[in-house]
Amino acid sequence: MKMKRRHHIFSRVASRLIKIAHGEAGAGLILIVAAAAALILANSPFSDTYRALFHAPLAWTPIPKLATLELWINDAAMAVFFFVVGLEIKREVLDGQLADRTRRRLPILAAAAGMIAPALVYLAIAGHQPGLRAGWAIPAATDIAFAVGILALVGRGLPASLRLFLLTVAIVDDLGAVAIIAIAYTPAIKLGWLALAAALLAAMAVLGLRREGRLLPYAALGAGLWFAVLNSGVHATVAGVLAAFTIPLAPARQSGDSLLLRLEHGLAPWNAYVIVPLFGFANAGVHLAGGGLAGAVAPLPLAIAAGLVLGKQAGVFGAIVLADRMGLARRPAGASWAQLWGVSLLCGIGFTMSLFIAGLAFPGAFPGQAALVNEAKLGILAGSAVSALAGFAVLRLARPAAVQGPY
Repeated sequence: MKMKRRHHIFSRVASRLIKIAHGEAGAGLILIVAAAAALILANSPFSDTYRALFHAPLAWTPIPKLATLELWINDAAMAVFFFVVGLEIKREVLDGQLADRTRRRLPILAAAAGMIAPALVYLAIAGHQPGLRAGWAIPAATDIAFAVGILALVGRGLPASLRLFLLTVAIVDDLGAVAIIAIAYTPAIKLGWLALAAALLAAMAVLGLRREGRLLPYAALGAGLWFAVLNSGVHATVAGVLAAFTIPLAPARQSGDSLLLRLEHGLAPWNAYVIVPLFGFANAGVHLAGGGLAGAVAPLPLAIAAGLVLGKQAGVFGAIVLADRMGLARRPAGASWAQLWGVSLLCGIGFTMSLFIAGLAFPGAFPGQAALVNEAKLGILAGSAVSALAGFAVLRLARPAAVQGPY
């Protein structure tokens, strides 16, 4: 009898895990596992092997600028990640929540405040040190997969408007992060390569205007665009977003289906279950020995963690309150203030984008910067973990409130 009960319990747990893995929480859980594995390996006897895997020069590479596996992941694989982000942004702007002026007003205000406030908190703590000012944008971004995954783990009882609001804020946040990467983290421009990139982008735009439905022309021009941007001085991942904006949402003349939707649906699982976890595994390995944990109160990790935990929730929640009180936009329907506070806390999960920006703000190849990258990762992991746990706890305890609104 006991064996049957145990078997029943194990079956229920297994079925629950399978259900979670195939839902929105699955991507967040896989990302957590990847980050945990990186942390364990980076602080284990296999730490040298872990670092060599991603940072040692490759025996051969077809592109000299991508001399390590980490560079291939960060500059090439993440270009696909940004391409999918660009597709999602374009779809939302043309035929989604960002297409309706009344619906996009609140998430745009919340996203903008949610980027400005963390940057101000960061500068207030670390801005007095010139060598740390470059990291001001690290706590400004929100990780979509992580935040939506935690929201899904909360379970039933939350209004659908909360998920929609969080997704829209994260999408606008991503667009702002891409703009920051293109403007603030471009040290030098090579005009020849930039001109070639502009020509290739124009050719892709012409294809989009003609509603070309074949993938091959876009893929060929997109690969050339990525290579040109890689050599131009602008970060290569920006090419992913620019290329996505040229993909037509309207039905193609040849096939009658939408190439944008086809690509988004086809690439989204690769993004969620392969590219983002791979990026997390390659970049989340923080070496905690030698003062790593004790250094958590150093200006850099403290500024990043405070920006994510305090700045994000203050910016997002403050914008919601002010917009609602001033009549600029109403809060999501059916959501209580406690639930909106919980979602604002989840916006402080900056994992993927924050790690990415940290690598641009403090390039590890420069003397003395490797230690700063490690400190930045410590602050990102700490701030994201606190935001995730606090947001989860608040949402579990919060009670719904019937409120009419545009969502």
